[in-house]
Amino acid sequence: MKRVSEQIVVLTAGDATLEGALRIPEGAGGIVVFAHGSGSSRHSPRNRYVAQALEEGGLATLLMDLLTAAQEREDERTACLRFDIHLLARRVASATDWLRQNTETSHLRVGYFGASTGAAAALVAAAERPEEIGAVVSRGGRPDLALEVLDRVKAPTLLIVGGRDLPVIEMNREALEYLHGEKRLEIVPRATHLFEEPGALERVARLAREWFVEHLGALRNVSQGA
Repeated sequence: MKRVSEQIVVLTAGDATLEGALRIPEGAGGIVVFAHGSGSSRHSPRNRYVAQALEEGGLATLLMDLLTAAQEREDERTACLRFDIHLLARRVASATDWLRQNTETSHLRVGYFGASTGAAAALVAAAERPEEIGAVVSRGGRPDLALEVLDRVKAPTLLIVGGRDLPVIEMNREALEYLHGEKRLEIVPRATHLFEEPGALERVARLAREWFVEHLGALRNVSQGA
């Protein structure tokens, strides 16, 4: 396992100040920005698990909060901000700008990993930066909330959905038709929306790592486990 440097970073996105956890394995071949959704944050255990798997594949990761502390409290009461896809997308884009300006990450090709409504935000941000973003992965995502821009997404896009998450499967199948670039829908058998079943999240992590390693470039001698 390569040595991994870790730091808490502060990003400015418009008038908001956001915190993120930046982890860079030695010799990283790309970096993945995580876009959380549905009331989650950079502390999401599921996304942290996936991030660790990506790091084992030689990919740097940035897990950031897309809402300020005050906005998180508001969202807990109203559940509205998690569906403000354009706000979340602007925050993801601001994180991309920060990575481009940071000397430790400016040379790394960028990918997005989005969960739930964060997947829609990642796709909107990717549509706005078609030449910059190298790959997108959605976990249990709501790409249907970004239908109006999906035809502008050039990044190879992998949609991962649980086999028992029937409404979201249909949403992802619809979104797949709007994507014009390289695309794939993977359905994890017997998994529900949060992939809590034994082996489900491990499968998500393997699929995501393979996709990002292929499209961003990273270490090839990774272990077979997630």
